[in-house]
Amino acid sequence: MMFLENKIIFPASKYPRGDWSAAGRLGLADVWFEASDGTRLHGWIAEREDSLGNLLFCHGNAGNITNRADVIAYLRDRFQLTAFVFDYRGYGRSEGSPNEAGILADARAARKWLANHAHIAPKDLILLGRSLGGAVAVDLAVDGGAKALILESTFTSAPDAGAAIYPWLPVRWFMKTKLDSLSKISKYHGPLLVSHSPSDDIIPYELGKRLFDAANEDKQFIRLEDVDHNDPHPAIYYSALEAFLDRVCSCSKGRTQ
Repeated sequence: MMFLENKIIFPASKYPRGDWSAAGRLGLADVWFEASDGTRLHGWIAEREDSLGNLLFCHGNAGNITNRADVIAYLRDRFQLTAFVFDYRGYGRSEGSPNEAGILADARAARKWLANHAHIAPKDLILLGRSLGGAVAVDLAVDGGAKALILESTFTSAPDAGAAIYPWLPVRWFMKTKLDSLSKISKYHGPLLVSHSPSDDIIPYELGKRLFDAANEDKQFIRLEDVDHNDPHPAIYYSALEAFLDRVCSCSKGRTQ
């Protein structure tokens, strides 16, 4: 387990795995950029000229950006946002091999690219992290700020999540990967939206709730009913997300249908 830790935590799906035709079908554009160590990274942007905000999506530990194509297109079409999703090193078309330091560096590079592309400061981006990507988004938010932070089905720390998934192993003793959102979240001061379900079979609901409880105001928690970890979020979630975005970035002003 110790020697295989990165492979277990980051089961990357490399190109050509996935439906890469989704970009053309959904009107997504390729983006290439580099991490600070020179690793070449890839992402997709769902852009609109009348954008009312710019969102960086940090995805979970499995699959690659092809599994999130519909999500960023939906964020663009329903909420009038420009949404950017990227693959961590070793995922999809991104080079390298994933590890904790590497994926956090990749997220910083993605934030820098999107902020430069949108001609705004990094602190004016909306950050959305799902599952493992929630820890990545928290790390970004506490180091540079965010217009808003949205966390979906995430955890307090990687050892806490590992202990829940492998309760018969002493994972807290040997895990090198920390992704310790619980120790970081109090350093974020900005709007926060957290969603989680008691029916989550991978990341326990209690971990998401503990992370939320440790955060500063202004914050909102959405309890999802009968939603497993990899299930699509229900309509009630997106209604709450719409209200949240309307409040934090005035997306209701000028929204087109």
